Amino acid sequence: MANEYVPGNNPLRDPNDKRLPRIAGPCAVVIFGVTGDLSKRKLMPAIYDLANRGLLPPGFALVGFARRDWADQDFAKEVHDAVREHARTPFREDVWEQLSQGIRFVAGEFTDDAAFDQLASTLRDLDRVRGTGGNHAFYLSIPPRFFSVVVKQLMRSGLSVSEGGAWRRVIVEKPFGHDLASAMELNEVLGEVFPTGSIFRIDHYLGKETVQNLLALRFANSLWEPIWNNHYVDHVQITMAEDIGIGSRAGYYDGIGAARDVIQNHLMQLLALTAMEEPAAFSARAVRLEKEKVLSSVVLPADLTKHTARGQYDSGWQGGRHVKGFLEEDNIPATSITETYAAIKLEIDSRRWVGVPFYLRAGKRLGRRVSEIAVVFKRAPHLPFAATDTQELSSNALVIRVQPDEGISIKFGSKVPGTQMEVRDVTMDFAYGDSFTESSPEAYERLILDVLLGDAPLFPRHREVEMSWEILDPILEHWAASGQPEGYPPGSWGPASADEMLARDGRTWRRP
Repeated sequence: MANEYVPGNNPLRDPNDKRLPRIAGPCAVVIFGVTGDLSKRKLMPAIYDLANRGLLPPGFALVGFARRDWADQDFAKEVHDAVREHARTPFREDVWEQLSQGIRFVAGEFTDDAAFDQLASTLRDLDRVRGTGGNHAFYLSIPPRFFSVVVKQLMRSGLSVSEGGAWRRVIVEKPFGHDLASAMELNEVLGEVFPTGSIFRIDHYLGKETVQNLLALRFANSLWEPIWNNHYVDHVQITMAEDIGIGSRAGYYDGIGAARDVIQNHLMQLLALTAMEEPAAFSARAVRLEKEKVLSSVVLPADLTKHTARGQYDSGWQGGRHVKGFLEEDNIPATSITETYAAIKLEIDSRRWVGVPFYLRAGKRLGRRVSEIAVVFKRAPHLPFAATDTQELSSNALVIRVQPDEGISIKFGSKVPGTQMEVRDVTMDFAYGDSFTESSPEAYERLILDVLLGDAPLFPRHREVEMSWEILDPILEHWAASGQPEGYPPGSWGPASADEMLARDGRTWRRP
């Protein structure tokens, strides 16, 4: 019985690994949409990397569900090839051998009752052979329009119901709807089948090392808390910029746009984590309560024309080559008003943050690929220097780099060496790659492990999702009635209206 699960036996565990010390218990993960790009590039490699780090038990199984006419060994080869190409950690035959013994495949359509009955039978067999204990996670790596069909099939086939202390969990990928009404409908569909604590909404940004370090930076150090408020902070800029266009994503992107694709989920979550009060504990409930308080306190600007901006990238030269404009991309209608750049100003009506604007922006075909949170501090109230001594001095800033080159930078003024008194900006950098010998786990690696452990401090719950749409919906409705977005050159930092938006407040965007 080589495939039997042996309790307590985990030869792959590295006792010196402090980065991800918790080990998942016996369980099976079922991936719907297993032939998709996300599964091949992220999910299957992440599962292998967890196994390679000793964080999955011998009693683990991976089941793929798709329309392909595959046997178990065919799917195992797909997983093997994806791991070889995309895994973060080195390939080890002993780890692969252990993992591959638990790989199964079920062929079928989402509407096929017999296929889901076969899935139920396969999982029961894995419970017996692999010792997965009835603990099953269902990963819906599929378009949202299929969520309802799949979760109802899971209910019909009995797969959503756990027995004898086992658990059943469902994992969904963004987008979590396209507006408040659709988000509420999606939440209702999921909630009819799974209890709230068993629904995990994956936002891969929240699994990034620097995002998690944001909480450590704020609440594990006494250095920042005294100045993390409107007495010292002038404003906050949260940026997610990409230097590429939409590529082959026209079918998804048109009608979605930068605000729905990025601001509603990634950037709104970063805003909540930046502005939240200290939670009572680093638990899912405590962190979620503080994030919800922030989102419930967000105030929209009275004039959305002046305090929001949107654009579409034009054709032109970027990186030494000529690139298409958004309206020239394949399968994009010439009349599309979908924005590829979005910027909004928000304020938070709380004692800590009243009067401090939060500027959120996201876009494609911008100057470079970067995601960051920049906390910009107020200027010193008095400078005992001549104006010419400090003419090259700007505001102090704490910049948290989410990607690439994860780390933190502090910008402050320092005297230039020499006989004259001249003060300029200098930067002090912390980079993960330079400070730690361990490499950072990939975001999906961390998030999948958290699902298997049932630990969800950074997973947005349904109320957070709905609150984000409540903030964004009025802006989207205003834009829908405002005609064509403004064009901007590829390789720039967005349309002129975005710069004008900050200029009205006497501020400028950072150029990362």
